Amino acid sequence: MTVSHLLNLLVWLDIKSLLLFSCIFIIFFEYVRNKPPKNFPPGPRTLPFIGNLHNFRPSKIHIQLGECAEKYGRVFSVRIFGPRLVLLNGYKLVKKVYVDQGDDYADRPDVPMLQDTVGGKGLVASNGPAWKQQRRFALSTLRNFGLGKKSLEPSIHLEARYLSEAISNEQGRPFNPRLLLNSAVSNVICVLVFGDRFEYSDSELQMLLKTINEIIFLEGGILGLLYNMFPWLMQRLPGPHQKIFTLWSRMVDFARRKIEEHKVDCDPSNPRDYIDCFLMEMEKWKDYEAAGFNMENLCFCTLDLFTAGTETTATTLHWALLYMIKYPEVQAKVQSEIDRVVGSSRQPSVMDRENLPYTNAVIHEVQRVGNIIPLNVVRAATKDTHIEGYSIPKGTMVAGDLTSVLFDETEWETPHSFNPGHFLDVNENFRKRDAFMPFSAGKRVCLGEQLARMELFLFFTSLLQRFTFKPPEGVEPSLEYIFRATHSPKPYLLCAVPR
Repeated sequence: MTVSHLLNLLVWLDIKSLLLFSCIFIIFFEYVRNKPPKNFPPGPRTLPFIGNLHNFRPSKIHIQLGECAEKYGRVFSVRIFGPRLVLLNGYKLVKKVYVDQGDDYADRPDVPMLQDTVGGKGLVASNGPAWKQQRRFALSTLRNFGLGKKSLEPSIHLEARYLSEAISNEQGRPFNPRLLLNSAVSNVICVLVFGDRFEYSDSELQMLLKTINEIIFLEGGILGLLYNMFPWLMQRLPGPHQKIFTLWSRMVDFARRKIEEHKVDCDPSNPRDYIDCFLMEMEKWKDYEAAGFNMENLCFCTLDLFTAGTETTATTLHWALLYMIKYPEVQAKVQSEIDRVVGSSRQPSVMDRENLPYTNAVIHEVQRVGNIIPLNVVRAATKDTHIEGYSIPKGTMVAGDLTSVLFDETEWETPHSFNPGHFLDVNENFRKRDAFMPFSAGKRVCLGEQLARMELFLFFTSLLQRFTFKPPEGVEPSLEYIFRATHSPKPYLLCAVPR
């Protein structure tokens, strides 16, 4: 062997040793960085970098987490969204943590995708004084415009009529109801936030709804999970996940245009909507920046209200119509009750709800089995605390598994069946159930709960008053689903036959 060959060999060995050392160091650093704290909830063994990603299928994760609870107990931990996530299983534990210990779990976690798109702004992702002020302001403002009050009912009645007309135009032919449901539901929140509704054919409205669907699909998919686990890598890699940022920019641009239009003719003595009220509030809080009353935060608060006020309610109605064509005997019983109590000469009213116990029970059961947000929206510990004796350091991500609540076998008689009787007593009167928690609970309970309840009741009863929904000829309805950020039915067709 010549001297040059020997030198080349030594260089090659040095490079090999350096690479080996680097790999060992990176793996060791990853292990130390993600090593669970002492007395942390148990869970499946994690692998370097990917955590427990290999243990779960994104489309089945809400089911597989239930299987983990059977093995590790009511409190366990996994690593699938980046940092470790503590899961709470069962109604009693979720209520105890979210309600009884609510102040300890009122924050949102520092999730890379949320930080890089929203940056801790708005109503959903913010924390601390800004979140408290913004939530209080949003609740107060929307109440003034009719949230949870009868005064909002005419707007929903109007939208229900537009929706019925659009469905009538299908003339009993098979169609996918998703787009019409999205348009109708979004228009209710548009009136509250932007001061006006859109025509269903409006290109701007359809662009917004399409953008929301794409964001939910991409953020809830495998690339969204990978982004949260390896943000430093995914930020630099090309791929569909990069489109998320383009879509968010499109949404923000829309919000800015709407805000600029409002600034031109905003009348402080006669605010028309949420944006007008926020613009007025900015002047009051201009010396207290921490409250979050600024233009950028207005964009994200507006988008949060629009998105949250559209997606979950429209998806619930989408499930509702699917269950009606799947169980025609349930649909017939609802229609019989509506015919008896309301008749056909007027639209159903919120005041009719207590006289429509079976209809009300069906809507609640759709929400239960529809299970729109199975994993809830993740929260974070505001301080070092404990759950069932386990140590939960400040900042730890915590999620109450709503699947385990809405299908809790100790709370529901037939949890895995579609059974409106869950919400009826022995006398066929409507009964409330403590384990009915689709809007979550505690400090971060959905602020649009009252609006969603009113919309679900009025849209559902108006549609079943006017139409009988059936599957297309020869088609057996399927309850198959798509799970991204929300749990939605797979696209399906139905026929709406005028009554």
